Amino acid sequence: MPVLRFDTVSKTYPGGHTALAEVSFAVDAGEMLFVTGHSGAGKSTLLKLIQLVERPSRGAVLFDDRNLLKVRSGGIAGHRRQLGVVYQNHQLLMDRSVADNVALPLVLRGMKRVEINKRVRSILDKLGLAARERALPSQLSAGEQQRVGIARAVVAEPALLIADEPTGNLDPGLSAEIMGLFASLPERGTSVLVASHDLRLVKHMRKRVLVLDKGRLQDDIAPEDLVDE
Repeated sequence: MPVLRFDTVSKTYPGGHTALAEVSFAVDAGEMLFVTGHSGAGKSTLLKLIQLVERPSRGAVLFDDRNLLKVRSGGIAGHRRQLGVVYQNHQLLMDRSVADNVALPLVLRGMKRVEINKRVRSILDKLGLAARERALPSQLSAGEQQRVGIARAVVAEPALLIADEPTGNLDPGLSAEIMGLFASLPERGTSVLVASHDLRLVKHMRKRVLVLDKGRLQDDIAPEDLVDE
């Protein structure tokens, strides 16, 4: 069963701008894929629909076979707890330590402190951040801050991780490292959807690619059909 499905989804904003038009695709459990397209193609709107920041004008967005249109305001927080989200600008709490930032999703779930500490240490160790757990975000490099953001997004083992231009501020070496981290997540049960306009990096990853153009799904490219330039 797909973890996520868009069924002829359209989104038109007040004033008449159509951000998405009849978009259909599915994301399988344990799949990693990219969505790409020029600025204004609809990538950000697509991610907002998954997070229930926006609602579709027509069509259905299904998460774990549940139509998100049926999720009322009281259930939005619960839905978002099933997602991991990585932002380009990290959105870390600057007055909290690395460990406290990563622990936040588990605290919100009401998990016991002993289990929280165990999970946080484990994910920081996997991401090479164990020695930085007491540091503040301002004491970290850009690459380290991005890794903290990823740790926070995956510590609760979400069904789906979405990332919006996660390598936009990083050099090519760090970008490849971050993508490698994403690629390791599906084997641990988390599907990954990355919005990126870095076509060279996307092609190098050899994953399925959805191409948006002016709100329409122009192409759905299988990994074997990608050609490096």
